[in-house]
Amino acid sequence: MSEAKGLVLCGGPGTRLRPITYYFQKTMIPVGTKQKPLLEYVVRLFKFHGIADIAFLVNYKSEQIVNYFDDGSRFGMKISYVHDDPRLKGTAGSVLNAYRRGIVNKENALLVYYGDILTNMNLKDLLRYHEDRQASATVALSTGFTVRVGLADLDDDRKIRGFVEKPMLEKPVSVGILVFKGVVLEDMERLQKERRGLDLMRDVIPYLIKLGEPVYGYLSDAFWYDVGSTEAYEKLNAQLVEDLLNYLFK
Repeated sequence: MSEAKGLVLCGGPGTRLRPITYYFQKTMIPVGTKQKPLLEYVVRLFKFHGIADIAFLVNYKSEQIVNYFDDGSRFGMKISYVHDDPRLKGTAGSVLNAYRRGIVNKENALLVYYGDILTNMNLKDLLRYHEDRQASATVALSTGFTVRVGLADLDDDRKIRGFVEKPMLEKPVSVGILVFKGVVLEDMERLQKERRGLDLMRDVIPYLIKLGEPVYGYLSDAFWYDVGSTEAYEKLNAQLVEDLLNYLFK
């Protein structure tokens, strides 16, 4: 399996987590019984699966991240930092910025991880899946996602017949982890010239599919949790985090 570079998106202001993020960078909020930063779980997951070279794509309250992780050596990692360029907006803009600054190149696979996601997904298996299929991009997917709100059942006249409370979706959903071939950076360059903002899921993935590039979904039944809102953070079970992710600290 070829070497991969990890990219963690952790620059956003975390507006859905306010007022907590007035004081914390959203990836630095404490989780689990150990009350370790969310981002530490991400770092340790990368290390556990043999990805020791990662870059944090930072902006808002980046000092908190830099002061805690430094160069990554105390975690047995190599960590670099790329501050967002305001001219390159969106998640893909942050990745493109890392490319233009020489932090990533076209030779290696890029494993992009949204920094507000907590998971025990097997990243090594994801990379192997991506490589075996010679994919241009692979999107990690999860089945059995439960919608957090009730869905209305309407008749043709929009009269409400009833509600389905927190239904489970039949189709898989993206969990915020993607793998790209390094050469996809060239596609991002072309796209960026046409658009003001560039998003990985909204813009890059559909563009690759339109080009006929091999884009695959990696279905996983691993635990994952989007901690990106105040409601989600309050509902996160600290003991569950301990039970499922304690192995990362051994």
